[in-house]
Amino acid sequence: MLFNSFSFGLFLPITLLLYWAVGFKRIKAQNAILLIASYYFYGLWDWRFLLLIIASSLVDYFAALAIKGSDDDNRRKLYLYSSILWNLGVLFLFKYYNFFIDEFALLFNMHQGEYAFSSLNLILPIGLSFYTFQTMSYTIDVYKNRIAPTNNLLNFLCFVGFFPQLVAGPIEKASDLLPQFSKKRSFDQEEVKDGLRQILWGLFKKMVIADNAAYIVNMVYASPENYGSLSLLYASILFFFQIYGDFSGYSDIAIGSAKLFGFKLSKNFNIPYLAKSVTDFWQRWHITLTRWFTDYVYFPIIQKNLRSTFRRNVAIFFTMGLIGFWHGANWTFVMFGIFQGFLIILERAPLSKERKSSLFHKSIFPKILLPFFSFIPITISSILFRSENIGEVNTILKRIFSFIPSENLSLLIDKRFLLFLFIMIALEVITRFKNYPLAHLDKYLNQPMRWIIYYIFIFLIFQYAGPKEDFIYFQF
Repeated sequence: MLFNSFSFGLFLPITLLLYWAVGFKRIKAQNAILLIASYYFYGLWDWRFLLLIIASSLVDYFAALAIKGSDDDNRRKLYLYSSILWNLGVLFLFKYYNFFIDEFALLFNMHQGEYAFSSLNLILPIGLSFYTFQTMSYTIDVYKNRIAPTNNLLNFLCFVGFFPQLVAGPIEKASDLLPQFSKKRSFDQEEVKDGLRQILWGLFKKMVIADNAAYIVNMVYASPENYGSLSLLYASILFFFQIYGDFSGYSDIAIGSAKLFGFKLSKNFNIPYLAKSVTDFWQRWHITLTRWFTDYVYFPIIQKNLRSTFRRNVAIFFTMGLIGFWHGANWTFVMFGIFQGFLIILERAPLSKERKSSLFHKSIFPKILLPFFSFIPITISSILFRSENIGEVNTILKRIFSFIPSENLSLLIDKRFLLFLFIMIALEVITRFKNYPLAHLDKYLNQPMRWIIYYIFIFLIFQYAGPKEDFIYFQF
């Protein structure tokens, strides 16, 4: 079930009606409705995957209780490593097994013959990377005594399976989301209005910006050898805005939907195209994923020697490489992560021993130009992210830097779409200190003006939505 579908438009109000009808004092009943709705929402893709998410939930639930209940550190480690092994094992099997088997067979020329390796015919469960990281961090935090494990299985199942953020995040920490299932949630009319406004903004970014951009990007990347330098560059820049509108739009819909039920999810994007460096970009883009890898990969690597520049650079390189590989079992994603790590290390390195300012320090470039300079490597990263293989990356980069004429560029430019893109960027920049542009409209505009704005966005969504596309991050 997609957020931008009519089925979700029916599912959400029905679930809301049942949820609030039982009364805010009946927390267990509300949680039970949420769990049933979440499993129904997830099971529509493939009911068999429900068994996997339930199994992962139970493994981490009981592992955390066993860790807390044991005073023997070796046993605690055993329970922790069992949880991690299960989570990473499931992730490896469904997402990475075929990649490693194919690469191993290619390396040793074992695709055919008596010793040939065969791939598994497995479907990647939707949202696997997201809820696996969420449950795994729970047991790690319990082991490190950052949080106490919950004894309430229903609450924990809801924490893992909460449908607004189940299939594409935000990746929530147990310390932030899990306690919310134990608290009374009262119906707050203003919070519901705020949630609906954020859903509307998310749908606009997804359906008007991302889906229209996808039409152009897909056309160019389907046969990059037929396009010139400017056309390929234009499509690569558009892909950045496509994936931003797609994923940040999903996050807005998820956060807005959660508000309708009285829950608060973490902010996942903060206008990344205003980033002044690659480091700043990753503090603005997919914020919860960056936070996860920082807490559970980067810090554990550097904690023994915080002052070691070499150790810190190794940690950055390794962490960003894993972030790239997290996105998919493809060398393009690996190179994407390595490239990001290299850029972060480069921009943090001092230009000389005498001058401590780094490559992207504000004393090197005027502050207003920093987003422009950081957008260049981000665009190159988009090529790595979007391409099907390394060969395609080489083709696109070679054609871009060969300055091949782009006779068909005018056919790709849709002035109406560029106007919508400008509206999105302008509104987000102007309202950059708010959670999203439509927030708190009731404080600045009277009711007739507010409804005019709402109807304008509704009209744009129905009239100018692009060809329907799945959310990009569902494949991760």
